[in-house]
Amino acid sequence: MSFLTSLASAFKGGSDARAPVSRGFVSPWATSYDGGPLGRAPFDYGREVAEAYLANPVAQRSVRIVAEGVGSAPLSCPDERFAQLLAASCGAQPLLEVVAAQLALHGNAYVQVIKDGAGVPVELYPLRPQRVQVVAGEDGWPSAYRYVLADRTLTIPLEDEDGWPNIVHLRGFHPTDDHYGAGCLAAAAPAVAIHNAASEWNRALLANAARPSGALVYDGGDAGGLTAEQFERLKAELQGAFQGHANAGRPMLLEGGLDWKAMSLSPADMDFAALKAAAARDIALAFGVPPMLLGLPGDNTYANYREASRALWRLTLLPLAGKILAGLHSGLADWFAESPTVDLDRVPALSEDREKLWSQVSGADFLSGAEKRALLDLPPLETHE
Repeated sequence: MSFLTSLASAFKGGSDARAPVSRGFVSPWATSYDGGPLGRAPFDYGREVAEAYLANPVAQRSVRIVAEGVGSAPLSCPDERFAQLLAASCGAQPLLEVVAAQLALHGNAYVQVIKDGAGVPVELYPLRPQRVQVVAGEDGWPSAYRYVLADRTLTIPLEDEDGWPNIVHLRGFHPTDDHYGAGCLAAAAPAVAIHNAASEWNRALLANAARPSGALVYDGGDAGGLTAEQFERLKAELQGAFQGHANAGRPMLLEGGLDWKAMSLSPADMDFAALKAAAARDIALAFGVPPMLLGLPGDNTYANYREASRALWRLTLLPLAGKILAGLHSGLADWFAESPTVDLDRVPALSEDREKLWSQVSGADFLSGAEKRALLDLPPLETHE
């Protein structure tokens, strides 16, 4: 069968053949940009994680808010066995928290399904996404996964010998890649670089008496300028006795012919504070966290903290948790019939929405009691005859 015939059959639905896919030319965790006019270096996931999550307080707190929020979300799971798998910790970290953090940072999460002798899942273990590579088949669709650790490589088939899945691959949407998803870290990397650079500038400013440097002006008249020995001695004295926050405010004793000219903040220097705050808001925006929850000064987008918390749940945590739970159930549907969901009635941040819904439903006199319970997703009352 020719390629065009297979493709036509796939779209018509009259054949088992699937439309072929291919690896995209750009993956956010491999090379987000190739160094354009701004001269940015290729995106390196390990380096960006170190600069963002490990070194930037705004990025780390944003990821932790999202990951811990999803990990602590109250679940409604009809199958007790499935609930135990989701509640189990992977090492010292909850499963859902780890998966949410991997999706936020990397855009991909690979959950290995570990089974017992009878082929029943007993553990869900998240693999480090930067170590996993998709092995594509002839049609481009994944046929296996390659786990690379230092000098060792392990190939994990898509399914075991009995046809049960070995790995559940969760990924964010990527418009130009069929195999890998796009994470938030790639979009936040430029803002993280700006924020870190502003922090370094402030640290350097603090190391120089916490104010802009000044200039020593030498007026020796006809004697000429300072000799090399005098210049080096003066420079050493300034560094040892007057530079640094420990020497801030110390009076300076100048020799003949020397005059100190202090330099004030220029408008460009004064913009650093606003630039750093704007970069912090961009980082929070990339990870879907309202800036108010991060304590960023001057952000009045939300009327109060409670409204920002509700927006976090509605716009970020619930969609991400639903994506993770639905993806895990899709991979484990052969063992578990029903998918777990987030129990909205037990989310404190959504209590006001729940109260409004109950008030509206209870005030609807044209609905029967059974219809009201159905609207609230409550089971019908049992009748005793």
